[in-house]
Amino acid sequence: MIDRLTAAIREKENPTVAGLDPTLEMIPEFLRTRYFSEFGKTAEAVRKMFTEFNRHIIDALADIVPAVKPQIAMYEKFGVEGLKAYNDTCEYARMKGLIVIGDIKRGDISSTAAAYAAHLGGAEADGRRLETWKEDAVTLNPYMGSDGIRPFLEICRREDKGIFLLVKTSNPSSSELQDLMLADGRHVYEAAGALVEEWGREVPGSGKYSRAGAVVGATHREIGEKLRKQMPHTFFLVPGYGAQGGTAEDIAGFFDSEGGGAIVNSSRGITAAYQKDSAFGEKDYAEAARQAALKMKEDLRRCHV
Repeated sequence: MIDRLTAAIREKENPTVAGLDPTLEMIPEFLRTRYFSEFGKTAEAVRKMFTEFNRHIIDALADIVPAVKPQIAMYEKFGVEGLKAYNDTCEYARMKGLIVIGDIKRGDISSTAAAYAAHLGGAEADGRRLETWKEDAVTLNPYMGSDGIRPFLEICRREDKGIFLLVKTSNPSSSELQDLMLADGRHVYEAAGALVEEWGREVPGSGKYSRAGAVVGATHREIGEKLRKQMPHTFFLVPGYGAQGGTAEDIAGFFDSEGGGAIVNSSRGITAAYQKDSAFGEKDYAEAARQAALKMKEDLRRCHV
């Protein structure tokens, strides 16, 4: 996965991953009206409108961005029908040639971790493997240690999948835990980064970076620069750009000396762009997303070669 991702970034000259995190407030009124009229105010109606909204966004972005990142919570909120929309979105994005990073942030141990790993490896049923989910990589919480990560490492090694582990997240309160100082003089985020770099040695790619990446928030400029030096073989997934306040200048040091090693997420800034730009009507939401993605691509040129 990491080799395909880095190749796609080079090909499209764009280290952007578009977050597909729909809410009812984000869906254009004409779509809400259509599906609520046809299916009632039901989870099935939400599944239909989320799926259509996402597909048009994907169509508009497929030649611009290398990857998409759907956040599963936005779909789980609507139960089984929501999860159908999540899986349909992932499958459609892959069909369009995009790499899919499932933002699931799972973290558990033993047989539970192995069950969650079905997101990447599928499930066995009477000797037959079922591809139950459609992601190429997923996000994980590493704070239960290696017991919760090893089932995913095995699948990464066997099936060329990827994982991105939370190291320093973009939210302000991350400091309450991640910035604590340990007895050995390191911060918790540094210890987490060291573990990710170590796990990555078990699942190397063919190039510089391993299949075990790190989530490092754009809102922590100095920490990101420090972690880039500490984690030379770890690819960064960078949230917090745009709506959360991170800028291209803030994340310049998250990239390596060749301008690689990171992919930057924007969710609302792309998918809800039509709501913020009066030049676009609600039926132009996909074109607005495309123009926002192109603007972000140009902005990131300042820190990405």
